[in-house]
Amino acid sequence: MNRLSDLLFHYPWLPSLEEFYSDLSNPVEFFKKFTSKFQFSEYEPRILNLFRSAFENLEEINDYSPDELNVYLYVFIKILLYIIDDKRIANRIANIYSKQTYAELINDHEDANLDDICKDLKLNTKYSDEFKFKEVFDKGQKEILKTRFSIQFQDYLKLSIYLRDEYRKLCHKALVNGYIYLEARELKRLLQEYVRRKFIIGEAGDNIALEKLRQEFFKFEEFKSIYDNILNEWELKKEDFEYSIDIKFKEGKDFKSLFPPCIKEIITKAEEGQNLPHIERLFLVFFLHALNFPNESIIELFKGLPDFDRKKTEYQVEFAKKKGYTPHSCVTLKSLNLCMASKYNDPLCLNGYMSKQYNEQRSLKHPLFYVQYHQFKKSRIEKKQKEGIDNNESSQISNKNI
Repeated sequence: MNRLSDLLFHYPWLPSLEEFYSDLSNPVEFFKKFTSKFQFSEYEPRILNLFRSAFENLEEINDYSPDELNVYLYVFIKILLYIIDDKRIANRIANIYSKQTYAELINDHEDANLDDICKDLKLNTKYSDEFKFKEVFDKGQKEILKTRFSIQFQDYLKLSIYLRDEYRKLCHKALVNGYIYLEARELKRLLQEYVRRKFIIGEAGDNIALEKLRQEFFKFEEFKSIYDNILNEWELKKEDFEYSIDIKFKEGKDFKSLFPPCIKEIITKAEEGQNLPHIERLFLVFFLHALNFPNESIIELFKGLPDFDRKKTEYQVEFAKKKGYTPHSCVTLKSLNLCMASKYNDPLCLNGYMSKQYNEQRSLKHPLFYVQYHQFKKSRIEKKQKEGIDNNESSQISNKNI
């Protein structure tokens, strides 16, 4: 492995990417090569973890690894973002990926690597002997800033244009013969912003071409699986959590009365001993895992099925738990004909709810929010009832004292 390819494993956004992977101009062919080179079990967890971390606004990607797969993942993620075509998701990915890049750069103490990165980007920078370029006074203490890096002011402006900090203005910089002297850390921060901008998506110029490409990728089962999982998680994350309340499983607590029609229908069929299609079984398991139901409680629901096999069911339930999939969103359930809103004539599913935050009627986007909403309403009623009992007892005590 040469020095440049090693850098590329760490920083796949470098322009030299095109020298090593010449088929980038054809996304479909790239994906075919990608999936033939790596196993689904290798890349799927890392992709989903990246998006989950982004949706949670975390500061780092905990399984980020500077290997060859990392290079392919970078390209694949950009394809994913283009096809998903959602600026909010793209911005989340841009933020976490650029933060991870900055962490990688900060942990790389080889100034020569930073110089190579600048050369790859064709930045007009100079890398020389250490140079004292500025004196800073803080609380009476003098600090002398030193660096080996300087950058031509026009390139500096291009990199810093989206950074609005006052201290980044040219009037606050050490400018000598058209070059700005700056510490390696600040140069790395400029590169972080460069990487962040690589993920920002604009308006789709040709919606017909985009939809055509999307349908082309949907032919690949691996892509469709990742795509659906990402959107399911996003629907859950962006749901209006003004009715936020703990909806996790608790021993002795009845959750079944709070289940949405789609889940009630599947459980009813299971209790009647009907055969359940694979997609219904998966959805039920994902849903109950999301509520932290014990494995044994989930397995019990499948006992009445004609093809019930305890060992096989135990394995599949545990496997699904390890994967950590988010249950399908309402949009996906409708496309799979699993939505039972009309059959059960459920008002929340059919009419949505009034958002206090936005002061408007909003449609339900995810079955987990159905549970959350009803549990919130139930807890409010219980709280008012308890307050009524407490007030009544207080009144009786006061009357006795009188």
